[in-house]
Amino acid sequence: MAPADERFRTRAAALGIEVDARRFPEGTRTATDAARAVGCDVAQIVKSLVFIADDQPVLALTSGANRVDEAKLATVVGAEQVRKASAAEVRDATGYAIGGTPPFGHDQQLTVLCDRDLAAQEVVWAAAGTPMDVFALPADRLVQAAGARVVDLAG
Repeated sequence: MAPADERFRTRAAALGIEVDARRFPEGTRTATDAARAVGCDVAQIVKSLVFIADDQPVLALTSGANRVDEAKLATVVGAEQVRKASAAEVRDATGYAIGGTPPFGHDQQLTVLCDRDLAAQEVVWAAAGTPMDVFALPADRLVQAAGARVVDLAG
């Protein structure tokens, strides 16, 4: 299997997106780390968070400045129970590790939700397959590429 960053670039290219990733060896695992490394506002950082809604993985794309309200997520997807996915569940659902999960280009088709606050940004920065690689793209292009539904997820 190709390294995670190469797999992501190939999958992004299939969607017509050229990924110009920046590598930060010190890591961009958290939204604060990523914003500091990139030199942008933390609200422009995409947190790609996997939740298990009943038994199905759901990807929530959220502004680095926000937290996901699990009750709102449950309502949006019609689930009785929602919880954060384990590291193994994230990898199984997306093919990527926590901290490096990109907003699209996953191993399987996922329900993807994008928080309104993130979608309102002009440009956002997201993980490019590893905890050290990030790339920028317009927020509307992110929503389109991810096949995301824009909803209120902020808690």
